[in-house]
Amino acid sequence: MKIKSRLRGGGRIMSQSNGAQNGSQPTAKTTTPAPEIPLLGRSGPGAHRPMGKGERAKNQRATLLRLWRYLRRQRLALIVTVLMVIITTGLNLLGPYLMGVAIDQYIIPGDLAGLIRIALLMLATYGIASLLTWAQSYVMAGASQRTVRDLRADLFRKLQTLDLRFFDQRAHGDLMSRLTNDIENVNAVLSESIVQLVSGALSLVTVAIVMIWLNPGLAAVTLVTIPSLMILLSRWITSHTSEGFRRQQAQLGSLNGLIEETVTGQRVVVAYSREQTVLEQFATSNQALRQAATHAQVYAGFMGPTMNFVNNIGLALVAAVGGWMALQGMATIGTIASFINYARQFGRPLNEIANLFNVIQSAVAGAERVFAILDEEPRLQDAPDAKSLERIDGDVVFDDVSFSYETGTPILQHISFHAQPGQIVALVGPTGAGKTTIVNLLTRFYDIDSGQIRIDGQDISTLKLDDLRRQVGIVLQDTFLFAGSVMDNIRYGRLEATDEEVKAAATLANADTFIHRLPQGYDTLLSERANNLSQGQRQLLAIARAILADPSILILDEATSSVDTRTEQHIQEAMLRLMTGRTSFVIAHRLSTIRNADQILVINHGEAIERGTHQELLAQKGFYHQLYTSQFRANGRSNGAVVPAVAVE
Repeated sequence: MKIKSRLRGGGRIMSQSNGAQNGSQPTAKTTTPAPEIPLLGRSGPGAHRPMGKGERAKNQRATLLRLWRYLRRQRLALIVTVLMVIITTGLNLLGPYLMGVAIDQYIIPGDLAGLIRIALLMLATYGIASLLTWAQSYVMAGASQRTVRDLRADLFRKLQTLDLRFFDQRAHGDLMSRLTNDIENVNAVLSESIVQLVSGALSLVTVAIVMIWLNPGLAAVTLVTIPSLMILLSRWITSHTSEGFRRQQAQLGSLNGLIEETVTGQRVVVAYSREQTVLEQFATSNQALRQAATHAQVYAGFMGPTMNFVNNIGLALVAAVGGWMALQGMATIGTIASFINYARQFGRPLNEIANLFNVIQSAVAGAERVFAILDEEPRLQDAPDAKSLERIDGDVVFDDVSFSYETGTPILQHISFHAQPGQIVALVGPTGAGKTTIVNLLTRFYDIDSGQIRIDGQDISTLKLDDLRRQVGIVLQDTFLFAGSVMDNIRYGRLEATDEEVKAAATLANADTFIHRLPQGYDTLLSERANNLSQGQRQLLAIARAILADPSILILDEATSSVDTRTEQHIQEAMLRLMTGRTSFVIAHRLSTIRNADQILVINHGEAIERGTHQELLAQKGFYHQLYTSQFRANGRSNGAVVPAVAVE
């Protein structure tokens, strides 16, 4: 083909199934026959699995330490913030001292001029302290946003490295919840709580020192009663809230998973009149979240009133003891007034720090869920000595390959075949026989249990994954298109392609005609999942994407089963152009479409029970013959329609 020389140059195409959006992802749990796992992850209404109580942290201190490793990248912002906290704390300490001086030296003696001067000084003190408090929040907001940006980027980057088996086993909505809700909980702590913790700790130390300096006796009363009661009560409350917040985050992720699956599969919900069913599922999950959140919030709500009560008891003791000391001449009225203010300042950070534990518990629960994903190790990784793979001929060998999604439940058993460069290999058989699994293994979406898969004589486990998948193009029955323009969706096959190359690929895919009829042609914006296009139009765009990627090996997974006869003819013509000169694997249910394949593998219960050409298999009068004749009788020669057979040009 003329376009081939212009389009070669890499870029992979995975016209991926929207099984992650519209289908379900069954895993093998039965022995005969096990359902095949689609090329992408599980989802769909009803596929959601509740998360239960959530994972309990093994070490909260380790989680906080990992968060600190992210935060310490913002060293300059932290240093500036700490300096401002120190100055603010000093100014806040100066205010009560100036009040005592004003009482003893200016109010009691009746010195109005001196009182005005010290009042102005107090006004400046508190004004500067307020300005610095705002500046602290401003600086820490930037630092926290940069920190969670890095954390979110690391999590999303990690998701791109994990294999499909990971996504098969998890609700997509729960993963989205970790990227959004859980990280936002971390952000709330970093932006609001760090300054309060540093300021509170510094205030506690400095206020205690000043109180001891002013009056050791009153200081002893304050430092013994208030902290002791607060520590005992806060430990009891936080012991109940920590598990509650973990359950709350887990249930929130579970609810998000259900919402994502239901909204994505809304057409299926409506088509089967399952609105009431999903409402009941939502109500159950929503109730579980309400119970978990209520448990956490009720205990968390004890913290503020309890701390205020303890603080007020301490203030009452200080006032009583201080009043007695003033009557005995052991302290001045100004000293007692200053001390009461310091006692209040001492109780305030204790109260704030105690309340922060609730926020921190929620953030730690979210951070644990984020780090749980970051700690996942992809099962599929490049070997240390992985080889680069340049342009290949497409010689594919399956040598005694066996595979199971779950240990002890075989899906494929001892599959062997040889596809020579440029050949068309058709895979046929009942649903769940293992056809899609074979192409999953060819693209190394999963690793085999035993045997060997070779491309051009090289074991694919020794090749770099990116290089391998760049050579394989996939066109599926359920095409996934992204929100964006038609041009961008085709260019996804090779991002560096020019507009002319994109249009040339669309022309070869028989898509150019209908694209020009769209409102803005190639610049027409597609809705989410391209619902404003027909199934056949989406399929043609997927083929254009594959043509642009120009892979050496092509996988066609029943690409024409859900379109009308006329559209099927256009797709078949485009597929013929796409397959020319490439090793192609065609998964077919309509056996009339693969009559001229170079070899046909009949898969049943994970085994290749027959192989040969169309005519050879018919002559054997075996399983393939039964499939073909039953389709022929059922379809009545496709109701008279002429279906183009796959042919080698």
